[in-house]
Amino acid sequence: MKILALVLALLCSHSSWAARSAFQAQCEDTMAKAISVLHSTPNGYSINNTVSFHGLSAMKPGAPGTFVLGLTKTESRSTISLDAPMLVDPVTGYECVAVRITVSLLYSPVVVYVGREFRPGSCAYQEILAHEMRHLKTYLDHLPKVEVTVRAALARRFNDKPLYAPRGQALALLRQELNTGWAPYIQKEMAKVDPLQAAIDTPQEYARLSKVCAGEVQSIVRPANRDR
Repeated sequence: MKILALVLALLCSHSSWAARSAFQAQCEDTMAKAISVLHSTPNGYSINNTVSFHGLSAMKPGAPGTFVLGLTKTESRSTISLDAPMLVDPVTGYECVAVRITVSLLYSPVVVYVGREFRPGSCAYQEILAHEMRHLKTYLDHLPKVEVTVRAALARRFNDKPLYAPRGQALALLRQELNTGWAPYIQKEMAKVDPLQAAIDTPQEYARLSKVCAGEVQSIVRPANRDR
C-alpha cells in the first residue's frame, strides 16, 4: 500500500498544481484525453459428457460424502494493456502522459460437465443440465457487473486528464500501479461470483435433484452408495 501511495503521489493530475503552466496547457489542450476502455468478452462454452459422476465428485473440492452429478468449471481471466502517448518538458524535467487503458475480462474455458451415466436427452440428464445452466448464467451475468464497477473506478482514478511525473518515470510508475493495484482489484471483483455460485448448490437443491424423474437419478446413484 505504501508503494501504491507513492505511485499515486508521483503520478499527479493537473488539479494538484496551483495554476496551469505553458507545459500543462500544451498537455491538456493538445494531447488525447485519458481513456479507460473495458471489454467483457463472452467466450462460449462446451458440454462434456465423458466423465463419470465419481470423477466429477473428485474434481469438485469441498464436497466430501456427496456425489456431483454435474459441474461447471472455468477460470476467470483479465488482461490490462497500456498505451501512453507522452510529452516531455525540458524546462521542468517533467513529462505528461495521456493514459489509455484497455481491460479485457472473460471466463475461459467454460466447460459444463454432466455425468456420463446420464444419457443425453433423458429426463435426469435434462434436469442436471438445467442446473448447470444456472451456474453458466451466473458467470455470464456477473461479467457486465464487473465491467461497470471497474470502468467507474478507472474513471475516478484517471479523471480523463493527463498525468505528470518526473522525466523517465511515468510509464514505469503506471505499470507498477496496474500490476500491484489494479490487477488484484479486478481479480477480486471477478471472484465475487463465487458466493453466488455456492448459493445455487444448496442442500435443498441437491435433495431435489436426487428425487427428480421418478427416481431415475437414484437408480444410478444408489448402487454407487452401496459400493462405497
